[in-house]
Amino acid sequence: MMQRLVLAVLFLLAFGAGPAAAQTCTLTDTSMNFGTYTGALLNGTSNGTVTCSSSWDIPLNAGTGAGATETIRKMTGPGGAELSYQVFQDAARTINWGNTAGTDLNGTGNANITFYGQITAGQSVVPGTYTDTLSTATTNFSVTATVLKDCGVTATNMAFGTYTRTVATSTSTITVTCTNTTTYTVGLSAGLATGATVTARKMQNGAALLNYGLFSNATWTTNWGNTSATNWVSGTGNGAAQPLTVYGQIPAGQYVTPGSYTDTITVNVTY
Repeated sequence: MMQRLVLAVLFLLAFGAGPAAAQTCTLTDTSMNFGTYTGALLNGTSNGTVTCSSSWDIPLNAGTGAGATETIRKMTGPGGAELSYQVFQDAARTINWGNTAGTDLNGTGNANITFYGQITAGQSVVPGTYTDTLSTATTNFSVTATVLKDCGVTATNMAFGTYTRTVATSTSTITVTCTNTTTYTVGLSAGLATGATVTARKMQNGAALLNYGLFSNATWTTNWGNTSATNWVSGTGNGAAQPLTVYGQIPAGQYVTPGSYTDTITVNVTY
C-alpha cells in the first residue's frame, strides 16, 4: 500500500534590493512476539512454566538463523534477510541465556520463568516478517518481529541572497532515509503564493511577487514537481541517509518592489 506523507518543509529566501532432570520435569512456554521494529531498540518477552519435583536447568540453543550464536541470534525474513536479537535471563537484559554450563538457567521445583528478548537499534533490514525458533532440552518457542516500510526526510533552507535583476541561483539539500529496499518518490509543492504552480513558483513580499524555479539537475533544465507528470525524483532506500540536491534559480530581468521575498515549499515523500 502506498503511503503519502508530508514530512518536511523547505524555506526559500531572497533579498531584493535442565536436561538432567528431564525425566520428571516439563516446560511450557509462549511465543516471543516483538511486534513492529522501526529501527529503535525493541524488547520482547516469552513466558514459561516449569513443572518439576527436583532441581532443573534450561539451556537455550542459538536458534535456526544462519550464522546465529548463543549471544547473537538471528531471525530470518524475506529472501534470507536477517534481523539480529538477543535473549537474556534477567529483566535488565544483562545476563545472556545460552546453551552451555554457566549460561543456562537453573532452579528447583515448580517455577514461572521469563525469556527476555531484545532487538538492538539501528539495524537496516528489508521490510517484512522475521521469525526464528529457539529450543531447550524439553521444548521450543517461536520468535517473530515485523519490519514495516518507513521513510524520514529533512531539508535545508535555500537562500538566494541579494537579487540584482541578473540570474540568481542557490541550492537546498533534501535528505531521505528509508528502510532497506523501500522505493520512494520525492515531490515539491507549488509553494504558498497565489497563482503559483510547480512550474511557475513565486516568492512573496506582501503583494509583490518574485518568480523562481526549482530543478533536479545542476543545469536547471529538469523541473522538480509534485507528480510523476512534472518530474518528481525517485529512489530506493538502503537504510542510510540519501541526500538529494534541489537547484533553485531566479530568472533575470525582474523589476520588482525592493524588500525581502520568501516562500515555503512542502516536501512530499511517497513510499
